[in-house]
Amino acid sequence: MDVNQFDYDLPPEMIAQTPVEPRHASRLMVVNRQTGQITHHTFADIVDMLQPGDILAANDTRVIPARLFGRKESGGSVEILLLKQLDDLQWETLVGGKRLRPGVTVQLDSPGAAPFSLTIIEDLGEARRLVEFSQPISSFLDEVGHTPLPPYIHTILADGERYQTVFSRIDGSAAAPTAGLHFSPEVLLDLRAKGVTLEYLTLHIGLDTFKPVTVEQVQDHAIHREYAHLSAAAAQRINQAKLHGGRLVAVGTTAVRTLETAALRSAGLTGSLKEASQLEAGLCPWKPVAAIEEETDLYIYPGFQFRAVDVMLTNFHLPKSTLLMLVSAFAGPELIREAYAAAIAEKYRFYSFGDAMLIV
Repeated sequence: MDVNQFDYDLPPEMIAQTPVEPRHASRLMVVNRQTGQITHHTFADIVDMLQPGDILAANDTRVIPARLFGRKESGGSVEILLLKQLDDLQWETLVGGKRLRPGVTVQLDSPGAAPFSLTIIEDLGEARRLVEFSQPISSFLDEVGHTPLPPYIHTILADGERYQTVFSRIDGSAAAPTAGLHFSPEVLLDLRAKGVTLEYLTLHIGLDTFKPVTVEQVQDHAIHREYAHLSAAAAQRINQAKLHGGRLVAVGTTAVRTLETAALRSAGLTGSLKEASQLEAGLCPWKPVAAIEEETDLYIYPGFQFRAVDVMLTNFHLPKSTLLMLVSAFAGPELIREAYAAAIAEKYRFYSFGDAMLIV
């Protein structure tokens, strides 16, 4: 499958630079997979779109202040994005700067905090580096780190909490699960009053969010592993609600990957899930979800058979991204192309601080 099938042209002015206020004032496109109908709403209308008994599954990960700045001993400036903590001192990172080879030491900008330095330990390919800090940095990130906004956002964010969901609670992500940014406490209370249940899962967003698809064929892309967790109690409640006719509504692509990983584990698939889309024959089209705590490498693109998720809430994604491929797998590439064309024509706001799409 050619990656160019997931390309489109977006006017730069449609890339949202700031979040709307209040959160639920963003726009909401509703796409019906059965009829192909596309309708336009505000996000607060999601209360009317969901039904009593539906299960809203949301990612409770929290973005850490993962963006660090510093200088090499030679004076050259360096930018570091923390991706994954390996132990007290070592992290997998993305780095920006020249000649960042193993052995190079970087002195971090740490005003008001103890001096910190890091040493490049290993070149992991492209901009990825394994680094070791001079002392544990986790408890000092609020003092030395910065919110790692995506590179297409150029406006300074006045309130860092606007790049967190209202249900964020577990530190670990390098980027926000942006479909969840639209929920306000008012909307969540209205959904609860309607009989929609809220379940939490965790997927810490890491390297693959920042890695462009550079290969020509979709299946040749190397997707990276991200930590995913679904508790046994949450899995049991989701399965019970599904058996009673409730729809499983995934809040964002991260929730989709976690839930579908949990369903594949329930189906008995073990080991790497990267090629799971090639292992569909003979499997029941619906599977309960199992409790999981693992680093998932599930790669979803058209041809994948969904077993857990019935409804998806998502933002509008970058061209040629794995996120756009996942959404296209759920709704069909033709319908998603039509929806994106409609969003551009209707001047929706795109990407992290942009508007939302509900696929039913």
